[in-house]
Amino acid sequence: MIQSEIVGDQEVYDDSPLYAAATKIYPQKVEGTFRRLKWALLIVCLGIYYFLPFVRWDRGPNEPHQAVLVDLAHSRFYFFFIELWPQEVYYFTGLLILASLALFLSNALFGRVWCGYFCFQTVWTDLFMWVERLVEGDRRDRIKLDAAPWDANKIAKRAAKHGIWVLIAWWTGGVWVLYFADAPTLVRDLATFQASLVAYVWIGILTFTTYYLAGHMREQVCLYMCPWPRIQAALTDVDALNVTYRRDRGEPRMSLKEASKERAAGQPAGDCIDCYQCVAVCPTGVDIRKGSQLGCIQCGLCIDACDTVMKKVNRPTRLISYDTDENIKRRQRGEAPVYRIVRSRTILYVVVIAIVGALMLYQLTTRQHMGLSVLHVRAPMFTTARDGAVRNGYTLRFSNKSNETHKFAIEIGGIKGAVAKSEETDTLPDGRLMVSVDPDSTQEIELYVTAPLSSATNAGAPIVVKATDLQDGETVSVSDHFFGP
Repeated sequence: MIQSEIVGDQEVYDDSPLYAAATKIYPQKVEGTFRRLKWALLIVCLGIYYFLPFVRWDRGPNEPHQAVLVDLAHSRFYFFFIELWPQEVYYFTGLLILASLALFLSNALFGRVWCGYFCFQTVWTDLFMWVERLVEGDRRDRIKLDAAPWDANKIAKRAAKHGIWVLIAWWTGGVWVLYFADAPTLVRDLATFQASLVAYVWIGILTFTTYYLAGHMREQVCLYMCPWPRIQAALTDVDALNVTYRRDRGEPRMSLKEASKERAAGQPAGDCIDCYQCVAVCPTGVDIRKGSQLGCIQCGLCIDACDTVMKKVNRPTRLISYDTDENIKRRQRGEAPVYRIVRSRTILYVVVIAIVGALMLYQLTTRQHMGLSVLHVRAPMFTTARDGAVRNGYTLRFSNKSNETHKFAIEIGGIKGAVAKSEETDTLPDGRLMVSVDPDSTQEIELYVTAPLSSATNAGAPIVVKATDLQDGETVSVSDHFFGP
């Protein structure tokens, strides 16, 4: 796009592009505290992801023995000793709330620490870059290889790198599918080409996305695709610890020799020697000395790089550190830094997390293995017998969440003189109706309740349906209305 501006009496045209093309980033290898921490978390996260589907958990006969399983065919989610039904989707809602609050808390404490250490994009990109360095060498070697003509050496290295990337991406996609079926069985079916087409399609999709996002897009995902950098800017505050360049120590920048001369002459000289090591190791190409930026994922690798340089030039470490801009200003004023980890915002997040977690834990530990719901038959709303009695129809839905058959006794309350009948139940000696529900299943029955005309109202009199488990005495009650003329 051609732009123009008026300079004096003439119109000058500028045909330079509005947007510069993205420059390829070649992150350099670095060692240090935060790099070791990232390696440890990467190994833990990938270890859990890749091997969790093969962990077994005995749930008894006729039950899946995979510790973590999303059983779409039977609408169940298994997590070790926990089994969730579709009706219990509120547990997933609670987990999402807890995850959001934990993300807000981590942001209030250490900025984008999720992005730097736990994000899926960060973890797999780290793994892919490790493979790249292993095959092609460190930063300078990769730059030279990119500029070199295509020969046997370059072709061999590129083929090896991309081959390993594809294998990692393929295994990543394959493992994701294993969470939705019995892992050993599905692996055998996949190897013998007996698995369903859906499994192969999803493995292909996930292989491609992992390979492309972690191998090629890398920092572009963080800069342009991910919404979190934009959101976290509204959630942070002046007390959040972020990876920060200490301008009070680093400025004015100059070479090591110049700094030595200035200090000998009694003039101010910053510790930063403009070595650009902090930029060279950054996976998103950020120069942290320019302040907080959208591309900074708070991984701390620039801290390791800077500390290494500071040790070599005999200067104090942590020229770059987890700090706040407010502390920089305090040091410039000659005041001691203040770190406010415990403050109203973090306390609020912790309290809400504790409340939501306690409610979910209470609900989980006190939940029943049986369930009952009632739906009033609307067509017709009621019928009237010759003797004046009124009859209402209901659909009862029983759920048995255990792995054995249970029998439930049905009682009606709240309506004086009510009599319940159903063609789909048996009758116990005491007159109560009894329904048998198969293990891990639901069953619906039609129930008809007849009561004197005096017990029915046009607005609907309250009625209670109570079910009692005849094996363990567990009871559950639901309420509805009994309508009449």
